[in-house]
Amino acid sequence: MTATVPAVTVPTTTPADRRQWQLISRRFRRHRLAVAALVVLLALLVCCFGATWIAPFARNAQDLALGPVAPSAAHWLGTDELGRDYLSEILYAGRISLAIGLSVAVLSTTVGTVLGAAAGYFGGWLDEVVMRVTDLFLVVPGIVVLAVALEGFGHTPTTIVPVLAALGWTSVARVVRGQVVSLREKEYVAAAVVLGANHRRIIARHILPNLTGVIAVSTSLGAATAVIIESTLSFLGYGVQPPESSWGNMLSQASGLIGTDKVYLLYFPGLFILLTALSINFLGDGMRDALDPQGGRS
Repeated sequence: MTATVPAVTVPTTTPADRRQWQLISRRFRRHRLAVAALVVLLALLVCCFGATWIAPFARNAQDLALGPVAPSAAHWLGTDELGRDYLSEILYAGRISLAIGLSVAVLSTTVGTVLGAAAGYFGGWLDEVVMRVTDLFLVVPGIVVLAVALEGFGHTPTTIVPVLAALGWTSVARVVRGQVVSLREKEYVAAAVVLGANHRRIIARHILPNLTGVIAVSTSLGAATAVIIESTLSFLGYGVQPPESSWGNMLSQASGLIGTDKVYLLYFPGLFILLTALSINFLGDGMRDALDPQGGRS
């Protein structure tokens, strides 16, 4: 009779991995601004993407007899010229602004990280091509390119995201490329080469983990920048177009109300844009400090 050997379950995480994540968590919690920013950003995401259930009024629910009224207990942020609850409209508009910002950040960071890592690691003609392309994008006025591209391809979010990402990946690529050029000379990379590790494994297992802080900051800056640029484009009339609404075109529609008693219609979208940009930046700073492999032990 053949003895049955019991199956051995290999743990997916080692004690060292758990200790590392605990260290990262402690470092992040020490950054109080980053923790507060995370709470604010999560609240914005939940309220905007859950606006169907959270917003006090339905989207575009008009009350023409009511008209614009100042903030009150019934309408916390007041109402606009069509009698729509402004808080509800801001939450629904935030869906588009936040979706564009996060999508652009992820896409541009992914493309920039891949191309920057490849250029920095392999060097040669690939490095030259990537760096000359980034130089070309840096000297081109971005707002003009965006305006022309959106006029030609449309003003929908599905057009805005790839156009913004196409302009945003270059700064990420330059930062990542510089870091990789430095890291590829380290002793542990040379040891991996001697042990026969292929290039893909060296980049994925030995170089990119040391760039997590840089990538986190690049992603956060990309998201904040995308939200601001989309708002700028919409304010100028080149971004999201009605009947779709974003914080930028809400600002544009209220731009003529300065000096009137309805100026609150301009202040509140701007406040949400500012709050989002600051929260993302503070969160990126906290993630950079927490993920910094050179940081001191706690």
